[in-house]
Amino acid sequence: MPQNAPTPLANDLTKGGSPNHQLPQLSSLTLGTMTFGEQTSPEDAFNQMDAALKHGVTMFDTAELYAIPPRAETYGLSEKIIGQWLKERGRNTGAGREEILIASKVVGRSTNDWYRPASFHRASGTARLDKANITYALENSLKRLGTDYIDLYQLHWPDRAVQMFGAGGTTFQPPAAQPDEVPLAETIAALEELVQAGKIKAWGLSNETPWGVMSAVQVAKHQGALAPATIQNAYSLLNRTYEMGLAEITMREGVGLLAYSPLAQGYLTGKYLDGARPEGARTTRFNRGQRYEKPGTDEAIKAYVTLAKEAGLDVVQMALAFVMRQPFVRSTILGARNLAQLEVELGALNVTLKPDVVKAINAIHQRHQNPAP
Repeated sequence: MPQNAPTPLANDLTKGGSPNHQLPQLSSLTLGTMTFGEQTSPEDAFNQMDAALKHGVTMFDTAELYAIPPRAETYGLSEKIIGQWLKERGRNTGAGREEILIASKVVGRSTNDWYRPASFHRASGTARLDKANITYALENSLKRLGTDYIDLYQLHWPDRAVQMFGAGGTTFQPPAAQPDEVPLAETIAALEELVQAGKIKAWGLSNETPWGVMSAVQVAKHQGALAPATIQNAYSLLNRTYEMGLAEITMREGVGLLAYSPLAQGYLTGKYLDGARPEGARTTRFNRGQRYEKPGTDEAIKAYVTLAKEAGLDVVQMALAFVMRQPFVRSTILGARNLAQLEVELGALNVTLKPDVVKAINAIHQRHQNPAP
């Protein structure tokens, strides 16, 4: 087991209040693929998947809406590229497929009219988390991936209105009421049908709240269905809000965290400090980094970059190692534009943070708490 592997409690989801699940042990790291088809070419994506597997990374995380940023022209491309790789590497069926875990996602309520055919559109949203939408999305994901099942199928965001993707910061803003909200019971019943049909092995949440997690666990238990195996939320040195509420709930209920944006969309590398915009970088190209440009972020990043230098560590690997060591983290999702970036990130597998470094990280956090939630 790598030195920064999650604790047994986070890995063994039979411990906790959830019903049995069908998701096996995960590697400490997961390869995120949202750049595939936009910033990352199919050739480089193949190289990334090959390299990740060589380093023991066995799960690839994708979504129906990827590549990012979401566009009709790139919708589903990441899944298609993974499917091509699975086929060319002989891993789309049989034993080869069983060695790879594929995680994908169905979009929540949305007004983007290209997620679904016109027959799905309604005044309150063009995509929803009801049975028809979930079934449609899954069947098309399976086609793009060229496989008979998905190991972990996640609700990308809730059907109900919640503060997501850093909206509102750490202050509560009452969300506007959503018309005809799809009940969790209906969503979970649809997922359970797919489990029983063998089309998904387990399901998970994403961009969820403590209330959402507990409600999902309780509804699933009441229905005799599989409970959520995982939750995919943002977690990094700039955003440790997960530790307040969600960490205890998910550990006690056996819902492991798949931590996304552990490098805060690359901001923790320091490459965007003082307004810098490196050529080809995500924020330079798409101007979508506002979540990590809130007041106080630069000061926090500078402190972490300085600490890494003083400790003789690569700041990327220090940031990843910190996330990986947390007991509530089941797997940490890496994202890379190219193979060179990924190889640096994979080096975190060989990094163990000394107690004095962890103490210093927590001291910085006390001074600069969650500037980019």
